Amino acid sequence: MSFDQLSSIESGSGGSRRQNNGAYADDPEFSRLSQGLMNKLFHLQGNMSKLKSDIGLLGTRRDNPRLRERVHTLLEESTEQFKEVGEGVKKIQTWEDVTPTQKYSQQKLSREFKTALGEFQSLQRTALEKQRASVTAAKAALDSHAAPSADGLEGEHQLQIHQQQQQVHLAPQDEVDFQDTLITEREEEIRQIEEGVGDLNVLFQQVAQIVGEQGEQLQTIETNAVAVRDDTRGADYELRTAARYQKNARSKACCLLLILAVIMAIVLLAVFLG
Repeated sequence: MSFDQLSSIESGSGGSRRQNNGAYADDPEFSRLSQGLMNKLFHLQGNMSKLKSDIGLLGTRRDNPRLRERVHTLLEESTEQFKEVGEGVKKIQTWEDVTPTQKYSQQKLSREFKTALGEFQSLQRTALEKQRASVTAAKAALDSHAAPSADGLEGEHQLQIHQQQQQVHLAPQDEVDFQDTLITEREEEIRQIEEGVGDLNVLFQQVAQIVGEQGEQLQTIETNAVAVRDDTRGADYELRTAARYQKNARSKACCLLLILAVIMAIVLLAVFLG
């Protein structure tokens, strides 16, 4: 092994290797960004675990305003964090002059992001469905209390009795206003969730497009690598064939020289003996 080969092996054994132009092959900025994004994805996994538990309680006996507020807050925070991580993933995917290790990090990060985002979008849809069902039920309950059910053909006495019975069940106006306000707030939450779903769908498509383009580039690189491999094998075969022919030629030349030497020896021997 030559001194140059030994030096190249020693220089490549460290975590940060210098290229011929003096730059580091393992970009510290790339490592910092990718590690930060993985940490954020891990944090989002924790948020989604809480969301899954809380969303499962919506519409049950344990449903309450505090629970809904917590779900809404987690959905908003997670949506913003996914947008931030998505922008980072797009930046990572378009990083130039990546090493094989960085290429693996790109693929792993995009795979983890798409999986986490898909799970979060499923939670968004579940929360949206339950919110809509809750608003529909609240409106139906409010309308059933507010609309009179007496038929105009009933007698005055029956109408008075019905009104007296209805007064027992009618909620005070303050309660009606409160329920109306809650319905409005829930409709606003539904609108915000729908906006978040739309934004994340666009982000998911953008990341998928970038990953698809990277996949096409990888396919081109793989095709070129296969072509180079085949060409190399062909050249190696040609070199081996040429070396074999050259070896055979040398063997024949040696045999001819040996025969000539024997003939010359016989001639000289005959001359001397004669």
